[in-house]
Amino acid sequence: MEETPKERDNRELIELLNELRVALPGVQVLFAFLLAVPFSNGYRKITHFEKVAFFVSLCATAVSSALLIATPSIHRLRFRADDKEKIVIAGNRLAIAGFFVLAIAMVAALLTVTAFLFGKPIGIATAASFAAVVAALWYGIPFWMKADEARRARRAR
Repeated sequence: MEETPKERDNRELIELLNELRVALPGVQVLFAFLLAVPFSNGYRKITHFEKVAFFVSLCATAVSSALLIATPSIHRLRFRADDKEKIVIAGNRLAIAGFFVLAIAMVAALLTVTAFLFGKPIGIATAASFAAVVAALWYGIPFWMKADEARRARRAR
C-alpha cells in the first residue's frame, strides 16, 4: 500500500525533526562551551589570529543553532496550517545550511584550540585536514551516492 502525499509529508517531517533532535545537543554544547571560553584565565593569552578563529567559531555556532532550530519553530508557528510539505522543503534547506555552518564552526573551533596548543601552522594543517574529512563524510558521500544512483538508472535503461 502506497502512502498518500499527506502521509508522506507527515513521515518526512517526523524524520527531519528526529534528525535535528540528534544534531542539536552537540551544537548547543559547542555553543555553551564557546560562550564560556572568554571568561577563562587562558583566554587572555591567545593571539589575534586565535581570537579571530574563535570569533568565527562562535558566530558560526550561533548561526548554525538558529538554522537548525528554525524548523521546529516554523512547525510550531504553522501548526495545523496544513502546509507540512512547505515546512519539510524549507526545513530541509535550513538543515543543510545549518550543517554547513556547523562544519565551519567546528573547523574554526579546532583551529583555535590547535593553534593555541601547537602554533598556527599545525593549527591550520589540523583544521584543513578535519575540514576535508567533514567535506568527504557530510557532502562527498551523499553526492557519490547520488551519482551512483544516476549511473545505475542509466544502465537500467
